[in-house]
Formats: sequence, structure tokens, C-alpha cells
Amino acid sequence: QVQLVESGGGLVQTGGSLRLSCAASGRAFTNYAVGWFRQAPGMERKFVARVTWSGGNKNYAESVKGRFTISRDTAKNTVYLQMNSLEPEDTAVYYCYAEDLFDSRQYWGQGTQVTVSS
Repeated sequence: QVQLVESGGGLVQTGGSLRLSCAASGRAFTNYAVGWFRQAPGMERKFVARVTWSGGNKNYAESVKGRFTISRDTAKNTVYLQMNSLEPEDTAVYYCYAEDLFDSRQYWGQGTQVTVSS
């Protein structure tokens, strides 16, 4: 069973930085992409960034390009989201997810709150 555990959320001022971590376990992730979605209050969950486990190919939402960086440490089975130049609009619950690239099955973490004060 895939388990994803996020950490690193918190309260930060506008312009500040946070690094989120997602510890993945339960299987080998060779054929997976792992990444992040976020959900603001009253809004739908939206894609933020993802990285393929094997090749390290990265994709970002336009709203975070140039500010957020996703990376993975395959030895630690951990994915990171470095968030710089944070804005109040980045306030949301951030969810780690893993997607099987063969059948598109997705797994989700419990979420971590990020709050950016103005």
C-alpha cells in the first residue's frame, strides 16, 4: 500500500520561503510520477508540480514557475517542493500525490497547510 506523508508546511510572510517534503513508501516508484497539488478554501484542487521518479522530468503550473522547485531524492524516497517568493495567493493545503504512469492510478497524502500572510 502506497503511503505519502507530507511535512514542512506552516505560516510565512509574503516573500518568504518554505520547503515541503513528501516521504513515500509502500512500493518501488520507478514507474511513477510524484508531485503536488494544492487546494485553497472553497476552491478546487489544482496541480502545482510533478517529477517523474526515474527520469526526473519536471512539470510546473504557470503560477509557480520560477518560484517553486520540485526535486526528488530516490535514496530517501522523498520528494521536495522548495517554495520561494511566496504570495498570499499560495495559501492552501498542499497535497503530495503519486501517479502510476501505466494505469494513472493516484495516491494521496493527508495534506499540509501553507499560509502566507500579507
